[in-house]
Amino acid sequence: MKKTELPKIGKVSQEVFEEVILPQLGRKRKEVIFGPRHGVDVGIVDLGNHQVMVTTTDPIFVVPPYGWERSAWFAVHILASDAVTSGLAPNYITLDLNLPMRITRDELEALWSMMHRECEKIGMSVISGHTGRYEGCEYPMIGGATVICVGPKDSYVTPTMAGVGDTIIITKGAAIEAAGLFAVTFPQKIAGKYGEKTAKEAEEIFWQMSVVDDALTAAQVGVRDQGVTAMHDATECGVWGGLVEIAQASNVGMTIDKEKIILQENIKKICDMFEIDPYSSISEGTLIITAKSNKAGTIVQRLEDKGIPVSIVGEIVEREKGRHYFENGKEYELVHPEVDPFWGAFGKAASEAN
Repeated sequence: MKKTELPKIGKVSQEVFEEVILPQLGRKRKEVIFGPRHGVDVGIVDLGNHQVMVTTTDPIFVVPPYGWERSAWFAVHILASDAVTSGLAPNYITLDLNLPMRITRDELEALWSMMHRECEKIGMSVISGHTGRYEGCEYPMIGGATVICVGPKDSYVTPTMAGVGDTIIITKGAAIEAAGLFAVTFPQKIAGKYGEKTAKEAEEIFWQMSVVDDALTAAQVGVRDQGVTAMHDATECGVWGGLVEIAQASNVGMTIDKEKIILQENIKKICDMFEIDPYSSISEGTLIITAKSNKAGTIVQRLEDKGIPVSIVGEIVEREKGRHYFENGKEYELVHPEVDPFWGAFGKAASEAN
């Protein structure tokens, strides 16, 4: 049988995951009630006494040119954002910092102080970790972290729980992360095309790159039969990727009205400028929610009350009906983009800037 090759960049494909990773997961333990699955960010362990532990692990992503405050904020929020899609609040975090040789004491202190403050705001205690400088380590990936949530066994959700008839809700819209990263990396380039005012406004998109408030606000309405049935943040491959991953995880179909997916004006401008499809582009900060139809309106209202842009974009249907989106009255098949256009466009823009 022909082996599936690794993608040129980014996360491994579902095929590689299922061929290499999934068959080899160490010792099987009965208390693991939800282990690794493609397109699902959390694992769940039964602690007994009607309590579960939810964990998620990701790289620590730090980009010094963004400034230490921005870098630290983003590093913490992308870690916490996966965890909160479970519907439970994060309690603990472990951090492994494999730092570049060139980082200074003052830089480490600036980075860590902001990470501490954001962890404190979110409610996470740092419970263990490792910190050192090593040859071969370089920004932006300078280690990894695990976020841990503990809560009632009936109070979590996963992307496998979406059901036929559920309403699909999306916060903030497409390409949040792609636009946010372009905006803070190439402000002069954007100003040259759209003016200083647009460039400054676009830089504020950066602070939208978190779903912590989105997910915890939605879950407050209720979970499972009482409200939210699944949540997933639209990271690599953006909105289209996130929607397909929920559909695959829950083995359902879906119909989407593309025109109801929010596309913020400045985000559209940036995507046009760098020639990327916003719906396929990395979008940390965008939360995809499926919910019982009778609770969808309440969830939307709660999010709007928090100042979070949100829209109802479609519904879950039977798997046999397929996965489709509609645009200008025409129907298209909804498929996973597989390769995120952001990385290539970002690399090209960076090389041109140098």
